[in-house]
Amino acid sequence: MGAEFNNDSDEQTFASINVTPFVDVVLVLLVIFMITAPALVKDIIDIKLPKTNSGDGKIMQTLGVAVNRDGNILLNGVLTDDEGLKTAAVEAVKQNSDSQAIISADVDVPYGRVVKVIDLLKTSGLEKFAVQIEQEKNK
Repeated sequence: MGAEFNNDSDEQTFASINVTPFVDVVLVLLVIFMITAPALVKDIIDIKLPKTNSGDGKIMQTLGVAVNRDGNILLNGVLTDDEGLKTAAVEAVKQNSDSQAIISADVDVPYGRVVKVIDLLKTSGLEKFAVQIEQEKNK
């Protein structure tokens, strides 16, 4: 009286992993990262933008130019010098004649330094630029 094993069983065992919960968690983390990344970048560069009551908020960014409190230039988040900025502006104009720059300057940067950055962009052929600001909160 031995036990019989039936190899023709209709029941099959599937060894698989359900990845749906994993995908859900990854998507939630992606959304959190996308929301917090702009705030983190502004804090890392350490720029306090001047506040105004006007401004339409429309930004079409090609070159992101930032001038930090020490007067150093950051091009798309990477530290560069005047010549590096000029070279990047010339290349951007070569690729697209409608290229533009968004200039973010710390409120403590001397006015002359910001004008110098604008002059570098314009002499490189990049005529369209905007100065990034923060809207002042009404009290």
